[in-house]
Amino acid sequence: MHEKKILNNYLPSAAVEMVFDLIKDKNIHLKITRNRKTKFGDYRPPIYHSNHRISINHNLNPYGFLITFVHEYAHLLVFEKYKNRVLPHGKEWKRLYKMRMEEFIEMGVFPQELNEVLVKSIQNSKASSSSDLELSRILQKYDTSMPQIRVEDLPANTIFKANNGKRFVKGEKQRIRYKCKCLDNNKLYLFHPLTPIIPVSQ
Repeated sequence: MHEKKILNNYLPSAAVEMVFDLIKDKNIHLKITRNRKTKFGDYRPPIYHSNHRISINHNLNPYGFLITFVHEYAHLLVFEKYKNRVLPHGKEWKRLYKMRMEEFIEMGVFPQELNEVLVKSIQNSKASSSSDLELSRILQKYDTSMPQIRVEDLPANTIFKANNGKRFVKGEKQRIRYKCKCLDNNKLYLFHPLTPIIPVSQ
């Protein structure tokens, strides 16, 4: 079937059948989008459209794509049961996300090292997988693109260039993110540890 062939390009092969069945069962309009820097995917309820809508960035590796799909699918289940009466990533979403993710974990879809991190992660899931540093680091191992240098890889006070071309100096870590000073306007910005950057020769 054509739809399964498309899914096979983005998902671990062992997960294609189940994801296809979930999409068909809920009549989901799945859209594979360009890379969005602020999110990996999103869910839109059938308010302005006749069906549920899930969008997922095209550049995620198969395991990241599956985790994002399950994340958004859990939002769909929350909407069906509670509409907008609960928090987007509250206890209801966490419970449903955990239940669905456990199904894929039990199927043996994920490699062992990722499996172990996921089991720990879903005990109290965060609003975004990028907020879970241990999970994000493991997922990056399965990216097929060239390895990138990340903010956390740099020594303190190193000058680097962000994707927007601006130059920064890496500063101290504040909780999760690094406080970095922009050399172009002297303002301070917070960078996620896994943000890809370009080192600048000094």
